[in-house]
Amino acid sequence: MKSKIKMKLVPLTALALSVYLSISGHAASLPHGAPCVKGEAYNWYCVHTKNETVPTLDPSFSFIEEYGGYYVDKTADAGCKTIYLTFDAGYENGNVEKVLDVLKSKGVRGSFFILENLALKNGELVKRMADEGHLVCNHTATHRDISTMSSIDDLRCELDRLNDAVKENCGVEVAKFFRPPEGRFNEKDLEWASSLGYKTVFWSFAFADWDNNKQPEPAAALKKILDGAHPGEILLLHPTSSTNAVILADLIDALTSRGYVFKTLDEMPE
Repeated sequence: MKSKIKMKLVPLTALALSVYLSISGHAASLPHGAPCVKGEAYNWYCVHTKNETVPTLDPSFSFIEEYGGYYVDKTADAGCKTIYLTFDAGYENGNVEKVLDVLKSKGVRGSFFILENLALKNGELVKRMADEGHLVCNHTATHRDISTMSSIDDLRCELDRLNDAVKENCGVEVAKFFRPPEGRFNEKDLEWASSLGYKTVFWSFAFADWDNNKQPEPAAALKKILDGAHPGEILLLHPTSSTNAVILADLIDALTSRGYVFKTLDEMPE
């Protein structure tokens, strides 16, 4: 009998293991239904599934949804194959512009979680994102580990600092969507983000695309992403990836041919 594949959250003390597991596709050995400790730090990742199977959330971590957070569009199904392209962008190395070029050529909009550095050094790119219909979202100002923050004021400072930088340098308002840097968080962080008016957004598929010195081979990367596609998917990509810049057009075409429709996070049903 095949075991049911679950999404898992791994304590930060097991971070090295969780990174390996998220890349290799193996499930972590967390006890099912184990209670969550409100102040304990976790590292989010999602086990890859195939055959358009939607990854499920361990009930131990239902607090994510209690605070308005989500990792997938649960209203989507085989008859409504929605997919959300999301990008974590902290800087420009030439590939962010290439990614925007592809999105424009395909008429597809996405959601960009950005850092202060991009707003300060490449404000024209951030303005372009907004002008072309993409959502500009909050990834904090400095990519600080929010699980180490001691008060809501610490989180507010990081979020407001990013908002101010984007508004002042790019003339753009940041949407009220927040993604914890590196997917590290604890329950109090989600509680604080919710009280500040943000929806915390994780992902239901990601792969090892962030290391510019160790980029995956394009054909293999494209196959991996397509194999893991599922209705309601929140796909996390890094637009600094040279591989992603190469495969994005083919990825969009392939998903479209399978009946997927691309939406931005503000189109997510409540």
